[in-house]
Amino acid sequence: MKKHVMGIDFGSTTAKAVIVDMRGRIIAWSVSHMGAVSDAAVHEAVADVLTQASLKQEDMGRCVSTGYGRRMLDIADKNFTEITCHARGAVAMVPEARLVIDIGGQDSKTIAVDANGLVAQFAMNDRCAAGTGKFLEVLARAMEIELEEMGDIAMKAQEELKISSMCATFAETEVISLRAEGHSKENVLGAVHQSIATRTLGLVNRVGKKGPAVMTGGVARNKAAVHYIEKVLGIPLILPETPQIAGALGAALIGLDDYKAELAESGQTIEEDYEVDAQMAFDKACVTGCKGDPAEAEKNAPAVTGKLKSMMSNLQKHF
Repeated sequence: MKKHVMGIDFGSTTAKAVIVDMRGRIIAWSVSHMGAVSDAAVHEAVADVLTQASLKQEDMGRCVSTGYGRRMLDIADKNFTEITCHARGAVAMVPEARLVIDIGGQDSKTIAVDANGLVAQFAMNDRCAAGTGKFLEVLARAMEIELEEMGDIAMKAQEELKISSMCATFAETEVISLRAEGHSKENVLGAVHQSIATRTLGLVNRVGKKGPAVMTGGVARNKAAVHYIEKVLGIPLILPETPQIAGALGAALIGLDDYKAELAESGQTIEEDYEVDAQMAFDKACVTGCKGDPAEAEKNAPAVTGKLKSMMSNLQKHF
């Protein structure tokens, strides 16, 4: 029985890959940026996670893809939509989340989710670059600054300006005009991020503003974008440690469900770390110095016999 599953988010500007074990724990993840829907980027991301995990592609019990290029991957057994995978991944990272705001390279989406990471309702902007990472990239170029600098500069805005156009091309013209009128970079970039927040609010209103809210996607790393979106929503945003991998993680977890179902149908049982898990369930400190790591506990745990073995047998019936 293979013991790992891979999820790949073949996005419009970045490729993300995640490997999880049979309990859904992230073993390795990678993000690669090499341009629009890049084969090189996705191959780099896949190679990177396999190297990190010291595994090979043939060690994967299932490989599931999502994103713009999801149908282009020969190594994927199945593919699912971004909405489904981002919802599942976001809730896996932030279990209490009931609203997911994902702003990626070429689209933005808001998803109302339930406790299982299932989609209740969603709204998506994929017709133009308005309010996306590409929108920020175009305007960073117009302002002659690095994309990574935008958030810090925008946070210093003192004056409220307005960018009326959400089209990246027309917004670029507005930005250049505002600068020509003598407005500072800080204030102009504040207006840029305010326009993104306004666009995001429109999407949120279509699915219902229900917290807690989590923000994923590359733009979640932009502190000004987070600040202005929180301001218009009136609620805080929860930021995962690795917001870009939500889609890939969701794809991996969906693949894991599928793989486990296949194993169950074929009569195979999943016994990985079972005895240690059961012992830890019975006694939180199963061995001296155990910190909850199954591998460590298994190495140090005494033999499971007698009364404890009987108790574990009873526990198994409830798992």
